Amino acid sequence: MSDKETTLWKDSPSQVDNLGTFILCGFTFWLIIPVFIALYKFLQTKCHSYELTTERLKITKGILSKREDMLELYRVKDISILKPFFLRIFKCANLVLNTSDKSTPIIIIPAIPEPEKVREMLRTHVETMRDRKGVREVDL
Repeated sequence: MSDKETTLWKDSPSQVDNLGTFILCGFTFWLIIPVFIALYKFLQTKCHSYELTTERLKITKGILSKREDMLELYRVKDISILKPFFLRIFKCANLVLNTSDKSTPIIIIPAIPEPEKVREMLRTHVETMRDRKGVREVDL
């Protein structure tokens, strides 16, 4: 068995998540400030990325200053998919991870396409990492 960590999935949230803001800013563009708000929201979403590897989930966010968080897959306790009506129109959904990580107990991956595929990849590799590390989840 190879211990090399490989990337399974890498994506950023869909701009569909900002559609309401873009529409509102489009109607009030003549005020100039909404143009900057729309640009900021676009860049904020564009610079937010998720990378799922065989061992961990890497979350990177920030436009000028970057923050990178990592979640070891064996810490994932539960995976849910939230499909709000608006996102379902665009075939997107939110993936919610409940974890045993102290700094990030709940991680929401917003507006991603094919969430079922990502959930199954996550589930498979969570179990693999738990077996490899000999970790079992116990709730008290």
